[in-house]
Amino acid sequence: MNKFLAVPLALALGACSLTPDYQRPAAPVPAQWSAEPAAAGVKPPQLEWQTLFPDPRLQALIAAALEHNRDLALATARVEEARALYGIARADRLPTVNLAASRAASRTPADLAMTGRPLNAQRYDADFAVAAFEVDFWGRVASLGEAAKAAYLATEEARRAFRLTLVADVANAYLTLLEMQERQAIAVDTARTREETRSLIAKRRDVGLSSDLDLLQADGALQAARAEAANLARQRAAAENALRLLVGASPGLPAGRALADQGIVADVPDGLSSELLVQRPDVLAAEQRLIAANANVGAARAAFLPRLALTATLGTASKALAGLFDAGSGAWAFQPALSYPLFDAGRSAANQDLAEARKIIAVADYEKTLQQAFREVADLLAAREQLAIQLAALDAAAKTQAERLKLADARYQAGIASYLEVLDAQRESFAARQNAVQTRRALLGAAAQLYKALGGSR
Repeated sequence: MNKFLAVPLALALGACSLTPDYQRPAAPVPAQWSAEPAAAGVKPPQLEWQTLFPDPRLQALIAAALEHNRDLALATARVEEARALYGIARADRLPTVNLAASRAASRTPADLAMTGRPLNAQRYDADFAVAAFEVDFWGRVASLGEAAKAAYLATEEARRAFRLTLVADVANAYLTLLEMQERQAIAVDTARTREETRSLIAKRRDVGLSSDLDLLQADGALQAARAEAANLARQRAAAENALRLLVGASPGLPAGRALADQGIVADVPDGLSSELLVQRPDVLAAEQRLIAANANVGAARAAFLPRLALTATLGTASKALAGLFDAGSGAWAFQPALSYPLFDAGRSAANQDLAEARKIIAVADYEKTLQQAFREVADLLAAREQLAIQLAALDAAAKTQAERLKLADARYQAGIASYLEVLDAQRESFAARQNAVQTRRALLGAAAQLYKALGGSR
């Protein structure tokens, strides 16, 4: 059997490939995001999620999501599916050897037999067989195997991209929940303060120091604060449900954590090179799709050339089962089949045009993915810078409005200002505190999204 396998294997090893040499397209983006060049010798940051999200509560949530999230399990199963398909395509490059045993019996009537008597015949065979093995002289099967491998790797990168997205989504959901908790606490505190103010105004009205209008305004402000507290409680419940869905279990988040606390989200260093983007999983997946398209061009080109298929058997044969392994019972068969496409109504040419067009599409998709990745990082870096400035201004404004509220309340108590001035100061102070919390959450969210935008770690 070995001598029959040696022929196709030797031809396959000496095959020449018609697949074009793959070259990664030049990145159609600037070398860096800022005008200042990156410092010499600075290595790209290792964006491990455990380092970027040092909060133990958040780390526990992310770890639970990576273990229990159903969508991630589905993405992992698709990777296994692609791996199996690649294994099937890779197996086509080697011959399939089967062990077969058979018995054939026949009876020929007398009027059809040359001897004029009925003829009974039987045959026993036991052999190794290679059926229709294609000698990959032009690299067609190898190109198909390379395309299957690239498709598998693209699926693996898609799974890693989903994993990155899941980590970032859990971090954002966690930050949103903290935001809703803090904003709800502000609304509840504001409602309590306004309720105390309304009670005080009611007493002042009873002794003639305040008017009915003041009481009505205080009551309206109280009801507005209660409504906002209920609205934020609803949003908090929705945030908890969203986090629970991502994690796949109850978040178990303790209350009392504030967005202003240190150690929730670490900052990403400046001076980053856009070369980091070629390691993003979505960019790598687009590149693998391009590699697959490039390999399919080689397979389409090989369809124009002759195809050689080999069928061979080696074993023993005998007319009696007892003599199947006797001396001299060896049998073999060798059937090479050469086919050459003469006319297929343009099918092969159309397939090649299709492969070439899909390669062009894959190149454009790769370049567009890189450009989109560059934009995402640029937007987040700009947002991080401007949100930090905005947050500093809002924190200062919240302090100013708090002082204004104290002063307006003192003026009203002294009888030198109307309650409308107090009410306006209350509204401005409440809005300033809410805006500061929202902006702080957006700033932390931008840092969390940078983990995803920069591709995390390999």
